[in-house]
Amino acid sequence: MRLGDGERELTHTYTHTSVYMQQEDSWDRDLLLDPAWEKQQRKTFTAWCNSHLRKAGTQIDNIEEDFRDGLKLMLLLEVISGERLAKPERGKMRVHKISNVNKALDFIAGKGVKLVSIGAEEIVDGNAKMTLGMIWTIILRFAIQDISVEETSAKEGLLLWCQRKTAPYKNVNIQNFHISWKDGLGFCALIHRHRPELIDYGKLRKDDPMTNLNTAFEVAEKYLDIPKMLDAEDIVNTLRPDEKAVMTYVSCYYHAFSGKQKAETAANRICKVLAVNQENEQLMEDYEKLASDLLEWIRRTVPWLENRAPENTMQAMQQKLEDFRDYRRQHKPPKVQEKCQLEINFNTLQTKLRLSNRPAFMPSEGKMVSDISNAWGGLEGAEKGYEEWLLNEIRRLERLDHLAEKFRQKAAIHEAWTHGKEEMLQHRDYETASLSEIKALLKKHEAFESDLAAHQDRVEQIAAIAQELNELDYYDSPSVNARCQRICDQWDGLGNMTQKRSEALQRTEKLLETIDQLYLEFAKRAAPFNNWMEGAMEDLQDTFIVHTIEEIQGLSTAHEQFKATLPEADKERQAILGIHNEIAKIVQTYHVNIAGSNPYTAIDPQEVNAKWDKVRQLVPQRDQALIEEHARQQNNERLRRQFANQANVIGPWIQTKMEEIGRISIEMHGTLEDQLTHLRQYEKNIVNYKPKIDQLEGDHQLIQEALIFDNKHTNYTMEHIRVGWEQLLTTIARTINEIENQILTRDAKGISQEQMNEFRASFNHFDRKRTGMMDAEDYKTCLISMGYSLGEAEFSRIMSIVDPNRMGVVTFQAFIDFMSRETADTDTADQVMASFKVLAGDKSYILADELRRELPPDQAEYCIARMAPYTGPDGAPGALDYMSFSTALYGESDL
Repeated sequence: MRLGDGERELTHTYTHTSVYMQQEDSWDRDLLLDPAWEKQQRKTFTAWCNSHLRKAGTQIDNIEEDFRDGLKLMLLLEVISGERLAKPERGKMRVHKISNVNKALDFIAGKGVKLVSIGAEEIVDGNAKMTLGMIWTIILRFAIQDISVEETSAKEGLLLWCQRKTAPYKNVNIQNFHISWKDGLGFCALIHRHRPELIDYGKLRKDDPMTNLNTAFEVAEKYLDIPKMLDAEDIVNTLRPDEKAVMTYVSCYYHAFSGKQKAETAANRICKVLAVNQENEQLMEDYEKLASDLLEWIRRTVPWLENRAPENTMQAMQQKLEDFRDYRRQHKPPKVQEKCQLEINFNTLQTKLRLSNRPAFMPSEGKMVSDISNAWGGLEGAEKGYEEWLLNEIRRLERLDHLAEKFRQKAAIHEAWTHGKEEMLQHRDYETASLSEIKALLKKHEAFESDLAAHQDRVEQIAAIAQELNELDYYDSPSVNARCQRICDQWDGLGNMTQKRSEALQRTEKLLETIDQLYLEFAKRAAPFNNWMEGAMEDLQDTFIVHTIEEIQGLSTAHEQFKATLPEADKERQAILGIHNEIAKIVQTYHVNIAGSNPYTAIDPQEVNAKWDKVRQLVPQRDQALIEEHARQQNNERLRRQFANQANVIGPWIQTKMEEIGRISIEMHGTLEDQLTHLRQYEKNIVNYKPKIDQLEGDHQLIQEALIFDNKHTNYTMEHIRVGWEQLLTTIARTINEIENQILTRDAKGISQEQMNEFRASFNHFDRKRTGMMDAEDYKTCLISMGYSLGEAEFSRIMSIVDPNRMGVVTFQAFIDFMSRETADTDTADQVMASFKVLAGDKSYILADELRRELPPDQAEYCIARMAPYTGPDGAPGALDYMSFSTALYGESDL
């Protein structure tokens, strides 16, 4: 049995005591002539015998007379040994009495006791000296011989027990079994040590032995069921009290208290086991709650990230992007810490369970660490997809806004041009016109057809833009389609009406021949020039969208090329105006009667000049827009370089730190506490780097707000940096947790720092790949180098312990667990079951009242709530099954 609280538990060891008995056999018979000693022995031995005989419903009054027929002597031996003796003789003759006494003496001799000079005849004859000697022999064998403390037995063991129990008490110095007890304080100290509520030890005085002795004897008889075997007067008035009488009385104290001591030891063991089990259950509940909360958060978050419902406006999509940034900055980082803490708690719990010989913890279905990792992976996949979708949607809406504005501009220009064209084509003016008017109408119609053909390209552009808006799922596509359809229907109608009017004019053309060539030439040159000016104005007012400096430079180059054509266009304008001036000169010179304006075109010089002025006005506006866009692209390029400069430093720094942590976890030096301190300082340095990550996040936000979608200056994206940073924090936290678990293992298993260093050196030597794990062959070589003789079956058994998941590798934690497992001093299920059996008084079941009496309230109720009812045939009402409870604490495999 283990020893505790500075005192070894008293145990019963049945050893042969012939040496001690031989010493006691030589007891000085002459001393018995001392009347004081003989009186003490008579009283003490008589009380001792009666303390056992009363269990059989009888007693003795005169020790030498009442044992003469041998009947009560045999009964006494049956009571104190628990065995049956031979059937006694019932006759009253001397021969019957001698036979009975001999049966008793033979039973004593059969227990390894040598009886010297004690015969049945002397007992039958009532020899007081021999009778007292025989009773002392019985007391030695059955009450004192089995007392053992620290490998001492019998008298020495009982003396050592008294010295240990009374050591804390002042004025008590137990050195023998005679004069050391005269003042009575020794007896009082034994009672107070075990039942402090029975005696107020502080009020006792060494100079009042009578009070002390009477107090002890009365309390022992009343509360401890120890008969009064001594008289205080005899002890006080005797120079040297009888040693045998005192030993007999003190042995009753030992037996009275040793049972309680065993119960206390058993209760302490059970308390310790239950405390470990309660702590582990609390850790399991904490893990389950944290895992449930984290999985619930992931379950709520993933549908939000998987929602791809598009918005109709850029503002709404920008709000979605801002919400996603808030999630990244505020909501996700605490959950990253919770995930890391969950893994650390799981590893710590499993280590504690291994150290306390408990089965490994299996979380509820769906709450394994791997389940959480899988759910987390799904969350990150949804994140990536959601961010890509947001950016693509913003690009799409930007493109849609640009196309919609372009559609509206072209449609407005076309609708303005077509205004009144239907009425003009339906006008029947040719019916009353003169020949010259008809020719003019025909030429005008030819010019209109030319103008109509020139507008065909714009109509096709309008239809193409409408088609692209439909393909890009523009939210206002119905109104765009309706407007485009009206334009196309109107365009088809204009074509039909143009064809009909042309046919009518051609029929009338034979009647009319005079045509003014100058008007016709003006119309032919003015129409394309007018169309060119309208196209130029349209291009100058056209909106643009670019993403790089190269793109804006291309637009600027094209604009410069356009400006280079303006002098030539101005010459064409002056030439067209010259034709009009020539017409006016001819009219004025020849007094031609012309009613109205040029019959071949609606374009007049004022309109040409007005549109030319408009073109000249739009050129510098276009210049300014291109300059502003060039500045914006330069700023975007600055943002790209600013992000790239930081990312190109942070990315390699994270990779370097990951490699350094890998080396540290393999090549650690010094004590585990030194390693832990070093790693925590290392973790602090890494955490102090967080502001640089935050600064990079800020730059990344500026890039996204500027709608920058690529960066040729770096291969690192913000997503790469985030994942690397989270992996770095998780890796250093896991490495610290491994060292903490090694400290737990070392302290719980009693492993010295030197042993831990040797384990680490051996592990590192055979970790040939420097991965922090040994494969099976390297591990086998390591065991052989440490003196293990391994067959295939033995090695397979060891591998099943250190690699239960059959991964083919051995971690350092599993390695030190195995190396310390065989010598570990841990509680077992057998020990716990034996402790409960002591509390139950050797019964196969235990009662709730017994648990409440022996255990602290919280642990007693813990057991009662978890113990199943006892179903055995000998169970009492309310009996509890402590055996199945002990099995449940450790798992079936331990029993």
